[in-house]
Amino acid sequence: MISAADTQTVHQLLGRIVYFHALFIEPALQPGPRPEPGPACCNHGSAAHGLRRAVDELLPDSAWAALGDVAATLPDHHRPCPSATGACCATCYIASASAAVAAGWAQAECRGYRRKDATETLLRVCGNAAAVRLGRVFAVQHETPCPTLNGFDEVLAMREALPGPEQLPLTGELLALWADPTVTTRQPVASWLNHCTGLDDVRRALDTRRTGT
Repeated sequence: MISAADTQTVHQLLGRIVYFHALFIEPALQPGPRPEPGPACCNHGSAAHGLRRAVDELLPDSAWAALGDVAATLPDHHRPCPSATGACCATCYIASASAAVAAGWAQAECRGYRRKDATETLLRVCGNAAAVRLGRVFAVQHETPCPTLNGFDEVLAMREALPGPEQLPLTGELLALWADPTVTTRQPVASWLNHCTGLDDVRRALDTRRTGT
């Protein structure tokens, strides 16, 4: 379990995801196909051994539910369990939604600043890092460990490939703040984002910071 103060921090960080998504990412999204199913969650996979705490038990009226709502707006990156019911493993659900958010943000930022798509490697490492970081916080908070979170060895091996706030500010800050929210300074990594109102503003701010003009 985490403390009440840490729970408040987690809720604030979840709120920041929702706010940044609505302000920066969603206006830049283009209509996409329905999400293709991803791997089965712990409660529906062929190797399932006993049911883990489910979506219907943990997410109603929870701040974490908003993460699934954000992921649902990113069909190019969202890979829910094929069964996709309230009986799904809640930790798997959060990990999958987190991966979609980070990959979707990275793609939107690359298109917005560089006018080109992100590489598959960048999308994968960002998604995997978010799945592990947010998934582990959720698992600790709700005392619901999940073996899915142990399957991302690439996250440690490719940590240097993750974008920083000076490369992809939204994605970089997301990953930095969730690396360990219980010891974070409680301050945004890229505080200047608070003065931007769209991806064009972020791009101009990045250009200014890089050139010093």
